[in-house]
Amino acid sequence: MPRFYCSVPLSRGDTLVLPPGAARHVQVLRLQPGDEITLFDGAGGEYLAIVERMGRSDVAVNVGAHDPVEREAPRAVHLALGMPANERMDWLVEKATELGVSSIQPLMTAHGVLRLNGERAEKKVAHWQAVAVAACEQCGRNRVPQVLAVRSLNDWLAALPAAGAGERRSILSFADGARTTGGLLAEAPASFTVLSGPEGGLSAPEEQEALRRGFIPLTLGRRVLRAETAAIAALVSLAS
Repeated sequence: MPRFYCSVPLSRGDTLVLPPGAARHVQVLRLQPGDEITLFDGAGGEYLAIVERMGRSDVAVNVGAHDPVEREAPRAVHLALGMPANERMDWLVEKATELGVSSIQPLMTAHGVLRLNGERAEKKVAHWQAVAVAACEQCGRNRVPQVLAVRSLNDWLAALPAAGAGERRSILSFADGARTTGGLLAEAPASFTVLSGPEGGLSAPEEQEALRRGFIPLTLGRRVLRAETAAIAALVSLAS
């Protein structure tokens, strides 16, 4: 059954005109009145809905029963990463969403080639958020991870509050004594924040600043992974 994200709150019994994005998708699929679809609004669970009217530019549906099903990861994993260039960031957002990421923090770093500010940054974040929505529609997630505003790594680190009791913060690193994902999972934390570098890696001062602020060095093995591969590998290990 086709699934669509609805950016307005849903409630059983409502007759609703779908937001433009969802309506456009319904029209592209050439659905007709009486056809069933699944809607979710990000607040948890999903709703059965029936198409009532197909207009030239709008679609009306009747919202039916709520199914409280959840398909989230057993623990929250937040990715903070130096943005890879070109389409690699799109790919990373899509796959991280499918794998259960809770949020994505795009960062500008010393070695990163992607520099975003002002309106250009806002447009990119809106685009990545749309990628995350589409990935949720495809994979069955009912909660959409937030793609946060682009920040510099130093500003982001400086603004971080103290870590909570059930939170672990880690930085992907080749440093001697780096922990393994299995070792961190053995501590049974409720959530992880994982900091990963861009194509050129984090600079030595950036890594030292993260360590000074309590980030634990985390190893994924002895092979050097691409920036997007490393972030996904960490997510697979920690969120599953």
